[in-house]
Amino acid sequence: MKLLVTGGAGYVGSVVSAQLLEAGHEVVVLDDLSTGHEDAVPAGARLVRGTLRDAAFATLDGAGFDAVLHFAARSLVGESVQKPGLYWDGNLGESLALLDAMRRAGVGRIVFSSTAATYGEPESTPIPETAPTRPTNPYGASKLAIDTTIGEYARLHGLGGVSLRYFNVAGARGEQGERHTVETHLIPNVLKVATGEKESVNVFGEDYPTPDGTCLRDYIHVVDLGEAHLLALEACAPGAHEIFNLGSGAGYSVREVIEVCREVTGHPVPVVAGPRRAGDPAVLVASSDKIRSALGWKPERDLRTMVADAWAFIQSR
Repeated sequence: MKLLVTGGAGYVGSVVSAQLLEAGHEVVVLDDLSTGHEDAVPAGARLVRGTLRDAAFATLDGAGFDAVLHFAARSLVGESVQKPGLYWDGNLGESLALLDAMRRAGVGRIVFSSTAATYGEPESTPIPETAPTRPTNPYGASKLAIDTTIGEYARLHGLGGVSLRYFNVAGARGEQGERHTVETHLIPNVLKVATGEKESVNVFGEDYPTPDGTCLRDYIHVVDLGEAHLLALEACAPGAHEIFNLGSGAGYSVREVIEVCREVTGHPVPVVAGPRRAGDPAVLVASSDKIRSALGWKPERDLRTMVADAWAFIQSR
């Protein structure tokens, strides 16, 4: 198939682009490089530099694309609270431009990289797809709005769409790995302590009702995540919009992540304990029962593999 990958110069988008190429597909990456990296685009993929508003229709029109995999987004929760308009415009606004470009160009399938942040603070865990969607920040709200819009395009225009909702992604795939200008994720921040870039890692709260008192969070290896996107691509059906959660079903604690990072790197990782952060639930874990049943997907790579692959990527650079 001929596929457009929006945000394919970013972390997850670049990994999925490489997996698509390996599977024999033709890949075109559309990215404005505002947060992505040109050298992350895998060899064999063609890069079109531009925003979805400016370049999506020109790229898709008459070019024989079969589907779109949509990763382009702003994704910093804190920034979304400070600058909500930026997120509504950059996430929902750009996605509306993409969906309209697809409709006009006759491209009928999309796989969307959504987020489990659409659920907000859950009533129970693991979180199923039937859980109420009550996002607690503009980032999650803007992603939920995109999910809703894809559903409307499916109902009104016959689009076939799949939204994948997940929490934390980790690990690397060869030359494609995580390197954000503003890093908010736990594993890369712990590894920065191991490289000497940071003196210590902060732990917010040690009195949660969990086995070791620290928050439990869901982590998925980026390669497992990419495999889910490839399966979702095949599952797009005209006029239907499916939502699948991707999760480990159990999650890992903050202390557990730090200890595995120590073991993998062989470096001590000093911890600075602090009070809980407002709004941090004790446990955030998604259920993947639905996608396991429907598409046969399940995560194969454990926390140690995620950390080891991320560490190898950092050392290679």
